[in-house]
Amino acid sequence: MSSTFDTTKSRNTIIDVKGKDDPEKVVIVSGHIDSWDVGQGAMDDGGGMIISWLAPVALHHLNLKPRRTLRAILWTAEEPGLVGAQAYLKKHMSELKNINFIMESDEGTFKPRGLSVAGSTEARCLIAEILKLFSPIDKLEETDYPGSDITLIVDKGVPGASLLNDNERYYWFHHSEADTLNVLNMTDVIDCAAFWAAVSYVIADMPTDIPRVSPIYT
Repeated sequence: MSSTFDTTKSRNTIIDVKGKDDPEKVVIVSGHIDSWDVGQGAMDDGGGMIISWLAPVALHHLNLKPRRTLRAILWTAEEPGLVGAQAYLKKHMSELKNINFIMESDEGTFKPRGLSVAGSTEARCLIAEILKLFSPIDKLEETDYPGSDITLIVDKGVPGASLLNDNERYYWFHHSEADTLNVLNMTDVIDCAAFWAAVSYVIADMPTDIPRVSPIYT
């Protein structure tokens, strides 16, 4: 038996590490902060949320400031229908030209393999070169749907990516009472977090922007 309750106000959580040269330009990492109403939401999307939260925290702790701003967004109300992402897009539509790259982790934080990338051929080639720095976590998979929340922004011409990991077991636990902390392996989550923070830093610190599919439109 299911029930629908009254809606209430919730908010996205945003954390910035300001860029040292081009602070108006941003590279975004993200995951959603809400979960389904059964289980603990540890896999969907506690792991993805925490590694995105950790990226700017790690950079701040290490006193690393990339050229562009690194922004973590913890989306609210993804499960009811991308509510937080839609609100962010509406509020920041005029700033889309400044989003250099956007990333999302929402399909588990199992053993990391690389990135699923949406964007121009040039963008994918550039990301492939960056991934060589992270061998053996260097697989690039092409996609047009890099994540639920960020697809709204990618559809506007912003290049983006999702975490590519060994998520064959994801739908064993997805939206079920089995989505609990024991699904997650500590070593895998730490590896995902380290990769997520490092690859987003490299992209944010590059001397050139990631090429777009087409000009941003509003």
